[in-house]
Amino acid sequence: MKKLLSSTSNNISNNKLGDLPTWDLSDLYDGKHSELLIMERKEVYFRAKKFEKDYKGNLSALSGDKLVDAIKEYEEIEEVLAKMMSFASLLYAADMTETESGQFYQNTQEKITEISTNLLFFTLELNQLDNSHLTKIITESKSFKYESWIRDIRAYKPHQLSDEVERLILEKQVVGRASWVRLFDETLAKMRFKVDHDGEEKELTSTEIFDLLSDKEGAIRKGAAKSIGKVLSENASVFTLITNTLAKDKEIEDRWRRFDKPVSSRNLSNFVEDEVVDALIHAVKEMYPKLSHRYYKIKAGWFGSDVLQYWDRNAPLPNEDNRIILWDEAVKIVLSAYEEFSEEMADIGRKFFDNNWIDAQVRKGKSPGAFAHPTVPSVHPYLLLNYQGKIRDVMTLAHELGHGVHQCLASEQGHLMSDTPLTLAETASVFAEMLTFRKLLDDSITQNQKTIMIAGKIEDMLNTVVRQVAFFEFERNVHEKRLANELLTEEICDIWMQVQRESLGPSVKLYDEYAYYWSYIPHFIHSPFYVYAYAFGDCLVNSLFAEYQENKYDFNTKYLDMLRAGGTLRHKELLSPFDLDASDPSFWNRGLSVISDLLDELGEVETKSSGDFLKN
Repeated sequence: MKKLLSSTSNNISNNKLGDLPTWDLSDLYDGKHSELLIMERKEVYFRAKKFEKDYKGNLSALSGDKLVDAIKEYEEIEEVLAKMMSFASLLYAADMTETESGQFYQNTQEKITEISTNLLFFTLELNQLDNSHLTKIITESKSFKYESWIRDIRAYKPHQLSDEVERLILEKQVVGRASWVRLFDETLAKMRFKVDHDGEEKELTSTEIFDLLSDKEGAIRKGAAKSIGKVLSENASVFTLITNTLAKDKEIEDRWRRFDKPVSSRNLSNFVEDEVVDALIHAVKEMYPKLSHRYYKIKAGWFGSDVLQYWDRNAPLPNEDNRIILWDEAVKIVLSAYEEFSEEMADIGRKFFDNNWIDAQVRKGKSPGAFAHPTVPSVHPYLLLNYQGKIRDVMTLAHELGHGVHQCLASEQGHLMSDTPLTLAETASVFAEMLTFRKLLDDSITQNQKTIMIAGKIEDMLNTVVRQVAFFEFERNVHEKRLANELLTEEICDIWMQVQRESLGPSVKLYDEYAYYWSYIPHFIHSPFYVYAYAFGDCLVNSLFAEYQENKYDFNTKYLDMLRAGGTLRHKELLSPFDLDASDPSFWNRGLSVISDLLDELGEVETKSSGDFLKN
């Protein structure tokens, strides 16, 4: 990492955090010019051509066993394509400002799209078979194992277009939606934010500047917040164009596919009913006053004020333990929390550290934030972090490693059936966070440490549930208003401020520059309406964890079996062994009550301490 912020109080250079790993992508390919990559790209091109020649127009005449052979071949081809795309995207994420990686990413995307046009007919033609004929074919084969995959692609049948239109959408994607997403990523990666520190001006990446919003010094938080708002406002015209274009692109495709609402296509891909999502959103919004409004009022009081400046929302609490947690210690904390729950879970997690499946360093040009990328079942997942040594970074490690463990367990379902719908994809990650939180809480020595841990967990939950639902409301309003006209930057900013005031409450003071904070959030661009999956997952995990605490007998086995199921089961089937049902309105209230109960506990501490918390 080049010297950008080595002297700021909250950002620690990589070499002071211990031996931070960088990932080894050679399990995919050993480089952009890999002989294996070149060979597989040529081979898969001809396999896809042959596949189309052998099966296009012939599916209705296949026997059950021949259909199994066709699906196996399709799965193998798709897995090779996914492997190549995974390598290109991970290489690009490591440095989005490196022009050769960007070019390689784009070229790979275009080549894969070209090859995929030969495969497009397969699922379209399967959906053209009538139910009785398809059932007959499937029951003929004793080795058929793709029922859940067939079920899922058949769910798209009412929204399927003609073969020619589907092919056009696929081919144009690389110069359409994908290009706008790339523009967003590269714009954000290249932005630099200036702050003053110790009389010296520093120039920071987006990862580094947002990290300062949780600095212990209020002046640093304020300076960072103002700088973020300034730079985002200066780039607002680009972000507004991207947002308008992608929202219109989505509206056109939704209209052609006959989706009723902007969110409907996301709900279908998550295999969750519209009414279940509506119930979640309604339940969370109803609880705003009892959750976020209540907590931020308490936090403002801790800072000696009736209101909390927006840049203090994630500020460290009074007397918070600001120690830097070295990488090796973070690994030990997370793996020990995993091991106390399940040795198998810890053993899988350990592989990520032993085999360099993680990139944890903060670097210029690197993708901000964190993610777990599943790659393909024949390889393994990779994790990207920007580790800076704070408690929240430890929790992020636990979260992303939870995704990785889930992806490893689900890989036994094969390439076509290992992917989990987004509503359940956050289950393992949030559950892993909860295990780590409980481990840290149990290891806390003083009441003050426990209080800070509880308050920190509440903040994380509010960010996961309340904030993500507010994000969802912002997206819904933007997409609905975009149906009529292109939106001005000011209109998008107004929508953002409205939903933020509603969710944060009267105790958080917002300033004009905060109106541009919508523009940096990648989920709006990468995966429209993804965000409610976080709230879904958190509430679901709260209910699951309550069940675990009440009845630990055989819970671990049932939990790991749920993760192994991958995409083969829907939410009703996955939750039934735990006697939980997401379609029951009380389900969401049970999950939200966990946050409310923590607030009650925090309120009791505040009352008993009579302000001593500030003085300890």
